[in-house]
Amino acid sequence: MFDFLEGYDLLGAFWMTVKLTVLSAVGSLIWGTLLAGMRVGPVPLLRGFGTAYVNIVRNIPLTIIIVFTSLGLNQTLLISLGASDFKTINFRLAVLGLIAYTSAFVCEALRSGINTVPIGQAEAARAIGLSFGQVLRLIVLPQAFRSVMGPMTNVLIALTKNTTVAAAIGVAEAAYLMKSMIENEAELILISAVFALGFIILTLPTGLILNWVGRKVAVKR
Repeated sequence: MFDFLEGYDLLGAFWMTVKLTVLSAVGSLIWGTLLAGMRVGPVPLLRGFGTAYVNIVRNIPLTIIIVFTSLGLNQTLLISLGASDFKTINFRLAVLGLIAYTSAFVCEALRSGINTVPIGQAEAARAIGLSFGQVLRLIVLPQAFRSVMGPMTNVLIALTKNTTVAAAIGVAEAAYLMKSMIENEAELILISAVFALGFIILTLPTGLILNWVGRKVAVKR
């Protein structure tokens, strides 16, 4: 029944999807947190940059961003991100594009969490001499992260599915293999079912676990 899978590295393709997701998630969390800090910060220039970045990037299709990393950064500007072979270059460019896109959504989710922290706590921290950065790092962000576990989970699940766009620049993840199999095999429905199941296996446990963690660490107000 599943003879059509022979000769294809299905596990390798999904492992590539996992690597794209994990690396992009870490990068998006870091850059998204910095953007959120800019958006709520006291420096007008940084606040304007953070606002402009989020509003622009969220309204650009991810496919355009991913293709730009290949055509614009690599082929035009010759940026290779320290890699020498084609596959590694495209993998790193795909991660960069996913980070650039997803961090805008991480920023907005985190900013909504920052807005739930009572302003009196920040004022009290400033009153005892803490700087803005210290208040954000020690007082505000720990509570904000705990309050946005649900939205962050949704962003991570969306990121997992968005990794399929990396196929546009030749990254051999799940969607790239699925396209190849559809072109060469006749079992269209079974192929679609196998890959749909694969993404369910990746995303469903992630959502259940992170939602459970979110309930455990939720800030009680």
